[in-house]
Amino acid sequence: MEDSYKHKGQRKQLIQSLRKKGIRDERVLEAMELLPRHFFLPPAFIEWAYTDKPFQIGKGQTISQPYTVAYQTELLEVKKRERVLEIGTGSGYQAAILALLGARVFTVERHAELYESARKLLRDLNFGNIRCFHRDGFNGLPEFAPYAGILVTAGANEVPPALLNQLEIGGKLVIPVGDKVQTMQRITRVAEQDYRTETFKTFRFVPFLKGLD
Repeated sequence: MEDSYKHKGQRKQLIQSLRKKGIRDERVLEAMELLPRHFFLPPAFIEWAYTDKPFQIGKGQTISQPYTVAYQTELLEVKKRERVLEIGTGSGYQAAILALLGARVFTVERHAELYESARKLLRDLNFGNIRCFHRDGFNGLPEFAPYAGILVTAGANEVPPALLNQLEIGGKLVIPVGDKVQTMQRITRVAEQDYRTETFKTFRFVPFLKGLD
């Protein structure tokens, strides 16, 4: 896989556009400028890899538009060596961004085909701090809990209780909630049975589905 000067220049322009759209966390922007997004796209879309758009990656799933990735990652406020759970591996791009921020990333994907392709790609790119699992995201990943952060990359009609239970005290869950349009929520576990919910912008995500495929 090649990362040409052209690709790097396109990423620099993309990062400038994300700044103009309000992304402020320089660590997030730096990680996104470093990571070749075109590695995570089907060949047909590579020419448009650095436009701020989502693309189909198969199985009815998408790679989120860069602004959405930056926005969710910024809300999560990732710190180095923290344990972070991602629900919905997809292409593996979001997990790679979290890993570049220094997180120990656990990511689950319900589609076997996407799980296998993302796991192979992340291994080939030497992301040793990412562990991939073929699981039902509604159940989280209890065997490695608690997590400092949980990030959901699909639109949920409800917040799965298992995800709340797997947050450490002070941990944050970033999840888009709603039916056709989702409101981004950040839910912080402030005590054993006490959570604080903040609401942010609206987005459109593929639906968060139960079960395995």
